[in-house]
Amino acid sequence: MNKKIKIFLILVLFFIGCKKETEEQIVSSTIEVSDDLGVIFKSNSSPKRIISLAPNLTEIIYDLNIDSLLIGNTKYCNYPEQAKQIDKVGDLLTVDYEKIIHLKPDLIFITTEGNLKESYEKLIKLGFKVFVSNPRNFDGIKKTVIDISKILGIEKIAKSKISIWDKKIEWIKSQTDTSKLDRGMFLISLKPVILAGNNTFVNEFLKIVGIKNIASESKANYPIFSREEILQRNPQIIIHTIFNNNANAQISQNYPEWEKIDAVINKKIIYVDPDLFFRPGPRYSIAVEELWNKIKEINNNPNLKR
Repeated sequence: MNKKIKIFLILVLFFIGCKKETEEQIVSSTIEVSDDLGVIFKSNSSPKRIISLAPNLTEIIYDLNIDSLLIGNTKYCNYPEQAKQIDKVGDLLTVDYEKIIHLKPDLIFITTEGNLKESYEKLIKLGFKVFVSNPRNFDGIKKTVIDISKILGIEKIAKSKISIWDKKIEWIKSQTDTSKLDRGMFLISLKPVILAGNNTFVNEFLKIVGIKNIASESKANYPIFSREEILQRNPQIIIHTIFNNNANAQISQNYPEWEKIDAVINKKIIYVDPDLFFRPGPRYSIAVEELWNKIKEINNNPNLKR
């Protein structure tokens, strides 16, 4: 074969190989992630400017150490402390669209639990890419973390963190005596009496630490109970988020008949921080551990009635 023809063929094969390799690289770099509405986020590059419209999503962004990309969040995004310094583009229910337009984000993260459908539709109409999260339990939280990490190319970091959370939860489960479960209720609101139902991540807290939720049979996520129903179901532990130095007395003053409830008689009433317990985010395992420790503390108190 002529030497020139040989060189020509070698060059042709080389360029074909390079083209194929480049095409494969382009395909492999394409990001495709399905959000919790089933809508697929698709991009050929990771976002460089992101906005979070929910406190739990802001916490995830900081926990994954990608807060350098965060250009906007809400006035309720107060953790970690640095989140307070980010430009505010509204709260959970209202959105400052003009400010978002000015900030020019590549992607906006929102939730179905706190953000309005109208806000979602308006942002889409304005041409923004929007990713929707709806974590209902620990698995849902982990999915949200993985989804965000895939979009931003840090899935390995996310999986490492999730592994640590899983180990902590499993350890607490292994230390929890499930042979005799205390009846308990997670009081969301005092007036009216609103409890955490079965299909909530809050109910998952109770399961993990060995509490039988008196509202677990309710089909509503956050059912309203009558004062008489609480008396009848007689919880042995009450967990609440009423931030008040006299919260226990406030419960008794509003419902004096609850003095007959085991939890009130035995002073097994626990306060927890709503920011920690109502945000389905990276502090989930911390919330579980805190609740577990508080239950151990009241159960081991020798001054309490048995």
